[in-house]
Amino acid sequence: MGTQQSRAENPTSSRASSEVADWDAALGAGEQPDHKDKPRVISPTSSMNASTSSISLVTYQTGRTLSSGTHAIVKEAIHVRTGKHYACKILNKKLMEHREHMIRNEMAILRRISGGHCNVVTLHDHFETTRNLYLVFDLCTGGQLFERVCAQGNYDEIEAANLVRNTFKAVKYIHDSGVIHCNLKPQNLIFRTSAEDADIVITNFSLSKELGEEDSTMLTEVCGTTSFMAPEIFNGTGYGKAVDVWAMGVISYFLLAGYAPFNRGSEQEEIEAIITGDYNFEPQEYWATFSETAKDFIRTCLTIEPEKRPTATEALQHKWLASAHFVPGPDKVRIKKAFNAKQAWRKVAFSIIAVKRMSTLADQQRTAIQELRANLDKYREKSAEVYTWFYDNKAVTHLFL
Repeated sequence: MGTQQSRAENPTSSRASSEVADWDAALGAGEQPDHKDKPRVISPTSSMNASTSSISLVTYQTGRTLSSGTHAIVKEAIHVRTGKHYACKILNKKLMEHREHMIRNEMAILRRISGGHCNVVTLHDHFETTRNLYLVFDLCTGGQLFERVCAQGNYDEIEAANLVRNTFKAVKYIHDSGVIHCNLKPQNLIFRTSAEDADIVITNFSLSKELGEEDSTMLTEVCGTTSFMAPEIFNGTGYGKAVDVWAMGVISYFLLAGYAPFNRGSEQEEIEAIITGDYNFEPQEYWATFSETAKDFIRTCLTIEPEKRPTATEALQHKWLASAHFVPGPDKVRIKKAFNAKQAWRKVAFSIIAVKRMSTLADQQRTAIQELRANLDKYREKSAEVYTWFYDNKAVTHLFL
């Protein structure tokens, strides 16, 4: 947690107040923040510690920019007193109009689950000024899982099983804490460091939902990223924790194949494929290099009926995650290498398509899906009209950095 200080202990308070005012003025005017990596000291006069309701004075010095986007930037932040390094997400309230509730929802959920699991990001501190919100997280420098898959094409089976196991342990913790993530995808799974064996961390809880006292609580709000959304979200029948299990099935397929199972030429076709569970393990010569146990695990997670899907606890007990892994014989290794060489262009193409589509799809779906829900029986007849409107009127449902 951030270290508390009194005003008397903070010699930079006057300077910091001035610099934060300048920062606020630029953001408040609707301008993009200065992305130059010059250090700034953040020392708000009314900071709210993440775990208490007391007023504290916390000082951070910001350094290099880690990421930036339309509504926020993330900068490396060093706690002046302790010297600890964090990631500080700075969000402009004016630019977040109609989206601020998502950030406050994320803050509330992270206060509930932070520090309880090594594979879940921790919110160490948060505070706000008149114009901005500041969220202080773990500093993770290893990049997104999505980026690693795009760089190397896919994971071998043992590596994939280890990643899925560790991620599912975090999902189990989240579910046991009464929370559904609702937006699990490779972009929201990041590595603590650049090491090959670095811990994977679940991030981005802005779309997450807290369950009621009963685990049977059903949600109806459409949210997520299309490629990883479960059929029941589109059907409008209500959904629960099982949507995260479905997403983990998609991620598992993605790790082994290098692309998502329901990838299609259009968003419309992708949703149809998800609703009907239309995917396969092809080309056969490629998927023959993976165990039947791995494919059974994916099929189990991608069961259309949510009540028949395993819970996170049950998924962790599946043979693929709970026992020794399949090791392909030399003939299958040669087949896989030959296939990879011949199909290198295919993986590159899928990666490019995925980068373009998966980074924006969550911003494009709410209105279209509501249209589809209104009369699912007439889905096919209305789809062309709906999606023409869909692409001309992008409904923002998620905040990307």
